[in-house]
Amino acid sequence: MGVHSESKPSTAGAASYNQAMAIPQSFLSELLARVDVVEVVGKYVQLKKGGANYMGLCPFHGEKSPSFSVSPTKQFYHCFGCGKNGNAIGFLMDHTGMSFIEAVKDLAQQIGMQVPEEPQSPEERARAQAAKAKSDSLTDVLEKAGESYREHLKTSPRAIAYLKGRGLSGQIAKRFGLGYAPEGWRSLASVFPKYDDPLLAESGLVIVNEEDDKRYDRFRDRIMFPIRNIKGECIGFGGRVIGDGTPKYLNSPETPVFHKGRELYGLYEAREALHSAGYVLVTEGYMDVVALAQLGFANAVATLGTACTPDHVQKLFRFTDSVVFSFDGDAAGRRAARKALDGALPYATDTRSIKFLFLPAEHDPDSYVREFGQDAFAEQIRQATPLSRFLIEAASVDCDLDTAEGRARLSSQARPLWQLLPEGALKQQLLSELAQRIALDAAQLDRLWGQQSAGDHKPAAGSPAPGGESGQSASESVGYTKPPSRQWERSDKPWSKGSGKTGWRKEAPPVYSGPRTLPASRADHAARLLLANMALWENLAGEDQAMLCALPSPHGPLFVWMESQFHEHGPLGWSALQAEMQGQPFAEDAARWMQQQALHADAEPAAPDVQESRLELRRLLNLMLIDRLKQLETEALALAQSGEDPEALQRYKSLYERRRELTTHL
Repeated sequence: MGVHSESKPSTAGAASYNQAMAIPQSFLSELLARVDVVEVVGKYVQLKKGGANYMGLCPFHGEKSPSFSVSPTKQFYHCFGCGKNGNAIGFLMDHTGMSFIEAVKDLAQQIGMQVPEEPQSPEERARAQAAKAKSDSLTDVLEKAGESYREHLKTSPRAIAYLKGRGLSGQIAKRFGLGYAPEGWRSLASVFPKYDDPLLAESGLVIVNEEDDKRYDRFRDRIMFPIRNIKGECIGFGGRVIGDGTPKYLNSPETPVFHKGRELYGLYEAREALHSAGYVLVTEGYMDVVALAQLGFANAVATLGTACTPDHVQKLFRFTDSVVFSFDGDAAGRRAARKALDGALPYATDTRSIKFLFLPAEHDPDSYVREFGQDAFAEQIRQATPLSRFLIEAASVDCDLDTAEGRARLSSQARPLWQLLPEGALKQQLLSELAQRIALDAAQLDRLWGQQSAGDHKPAAGSPAPGGESGQSASESVGYTKPPSRQWERSDKPWSKGSGKTGWRKEAPPVYSGPRTLPASRADHAARLLLANMALWENLAGEDQAMLCALPSPHGPLFVWMESQFHEHGPLGWSALQAEMQGQPFAEDAARWMQQQALHADAEPAAPDVQESRLELRRLLNLMLIDRLKQLETEALALAQSGEDPEALQRYKSLYERRRELTTHL
């Protein structure tokens, strides 16, 4: 099924929570009733009153005329251009990249509500409070240090000259909060009255010599780049040496608030640009990000001195469906790209774009733009290597395809990469392309790799069955629970006494309708598919998720709850979900949908096919979206005919075209 019951949290933000949270629907309803979506959206989008609603330029796609509508009566936003829609929680998730829990907590804090959490022991509660206090204290210390670095920059002609020499303006330096750490060993002693405060060492600002307990500043004579989380809080620093000192770049160490493998430099500053540009450019350094922002590419981010990780990729796809990795064209750049490929493959769904840009060895993005201009660099991005081609290139290294041995080597090197891809059309097409190069047909290669994978995971003699516990099936181990079933008894006497001339009749054989009996509604069916394979949630577009969460009870609250569970725990199996949802108002309905018409379940069903379920869900969502578009068309046409809204007719035409396009793809 592709569901892993022990999956780790699917977002970096979820990792900051020490326990599972099941937020009552009653709280969410009260929260959404008390917050004003106009006020929430208005903090990020300039809105103007237009009839009963407020209008503005959509923050999710580039546009010149406003098609983004916010309704104060419905407490809902909708873009008639790109289709994005949802409530206040959905807006924060889509626009800021917050997880569901983070968005709920942020809104609750704004209006003074306390998010209810599952019962904790006094010890657990104390630990959680201590961790929160520690996190707040560390960010406060780092913010104070950042202010000091910015003040030192103003009074350092040497540091200012360095930045000007790199072509940076004072405006861009201010936007990214750049600063300067003076040459002295204890400069921060003038900033913090207690230089021996343990928080200074724990935040990474001060180094403590273990032998003699002497303390000194970690960053000295360096241009300082504050690293901010998605909320804009300073969680660490990167320092670039002025002159020829080593190391060239120095980063904050790992701390309770800073994890290099999950954070991206410049993501906070790039949020709006990602929506307008439609893609994110991942570079190799701080200076690339800052320089590109000044040169017209504000959608750039950088990893923090580490290889690109799956957590990085996953975080990026919270903001955009298109990622371009930029690397130097030398051997080191190729190695970095290869690591990025490994991290990106599990997220390369059919609806996402991942490319790899290799500049000439003598250039980085900054120097390339300055020498050849913005248009030339934009063209390089457009012509970047697609993930599919780079995968084949990476797998073909040291393979002589003119020999059977070389083709066999390609098969061996390609298999682990191909298997990282999620199920879909891209994976199947790559199977065919690789099969051609290996001189096998696709079916043969698929069968070969299947046999090799089975050999890789073959249990040793005496080991438990796949899934963990001895005798536990693989489907049970991933959380798939088979509905109750009973076998039909074989009858040696298919005749029974009846009425009529003969007095005997032949009994009709029992009819097995199976587990695939369609539910009563499309929403029921969608719920069943997602409950049976929660991993499908990750592949849904933001528009799909918002549409499901906005459905009336019991479906909407169920999907809102599922979204929170997914962000906290990753994809869970039905057994785990059922246990977690006990006490929720939709628990009975969910169990009924998953029961698969138990009265007719007279044979044991097979676990649902992932690809089949994905296609089925996509068709369902398209049908639901078509229904929604019809409704919006009717509303827009009525407004156009009444003359109340001069843009209603154009909106109607856009909605009609979109619905027609969806209909043709059914």
